[in-house]
Amino acid sequence: MSSPYRTLFDKVLTRVDPEQAHHAAFAAIRAAGPALGGLSRLAPRPAGVRRMGLDFPGVLGLAAGFDKNGVGIDALAALGFGFVEIGTVTGEPQPGNPKPRLVRLPADRAVVNRMGFNNDGAEAVAERLRRRSSSLPRRGDGRRGPVLGINIGKTKVVGEDEAIADYEKSTGLLAPYADYLVVNVSSPNTPGLRDLQATAKLEPLLRAVRARADDVTGHRDARVPLLVKIAPDLADPDVLEVARLACDLGLDGIVATNTTIERTGLSSTAAEIERAGAGGLSGEPLRKRSLAVLRLLRSQVGPEMTLVGVGGIAGVEDAVERLAAGADLLQAYTAFIYEGPWWARKLNLAIAKEQRR
Repeated sequence: MSSPYRTLFDKVLTRVDPEQAHHAAFAAIRAAGPALGGLSRLAPRPAGVRRMGLDFPGVLGLAAGFDKNGVGIDALAALGFGFVEIGTVTGEPQPGNPKPRLVRLPADRAVVNRMGFNNDGAEAVAERLRRRSSSLPRRGDGRRGPVLGINIGKTKVVGEDEAIADYEKSTGLLAPYADYLVVNVSSPNTPGLRDLQATAKLEPLLRAVRARADDVTGHRDARVPLLVKIAPDLADPDVLEVARLACDLGLDGIVATNTTIERTGLSSTAAEIERAGAGGLSGEPLRKRSLAVLRLLRSQVGPEMTLVGVGGIAGVEDAVERLAAGADLLQAYTAFIYEGPWWARKLNLAIAKEQRR
């Protein structure tokens, strides 16, 4: 039986431009922030998990892409996400790709995006986070506010030779406000970005980001955890190469996976797929490959490294399957669009219930 939100989405919201619908929904979430915060304190709480020295109040968090500029972190956490990852933030502000750049494929419960890292830039986001941080209450682990991940990527106009400096700029500005930092080298919507997944290029980049993060957060008792986000379209041997590099560098984790450029096995018509155009596909069609990549990673990195499973997680069965395959934390975005504002809290509670069995 469909929920009221599912009926509203299928009958009404699918007729609204996706990017306009996103901005309107996000504005409503931010406006309701104080009320949501009060309700969240009264709501049942799922079982938490401790990873990377951080206490996550729920295993399911919001993936990067929804809040690119860090404008609604606290309201989103109040909806029941165990953590919020903002970004992708680039060293310089950029408008992103031409519109339309966000398309739904409802028959597949999927989305195609070619946003192109549209964001305010690292300086503006860092200043926003600085203003926010002073008023936040401390958590049990001594840090302030909801658990916050910051996802950083390459500015489009920056060439490969300047990519490391671009990531270093973002790191220097944003690491002081991050509970964890994610290096995004896997979006298909920035030319040349995925080339940085090759280990010969990835190693110096990750070393530079690690060093810069340590430079600007040396006053902390513990350094900022560093993760890398990879594409599902990597061949299996390349996935294993990234895993070995992550172990060699002592990375804290890997986020698996970003969106895919594949279009095989979809239920949408050929005409719908063609109209959707180029970009990264997210949602249910990504589930099997993301799960396979996660299993490959866990087989290589052992039990200690944190793996964040993302891609095609919509229900408790998906979540349990991903955790059983080796994920320590989970993220979602597309299902949040299709299932509505209370979905994250319900799923975190359902996951906790399954884990207690």
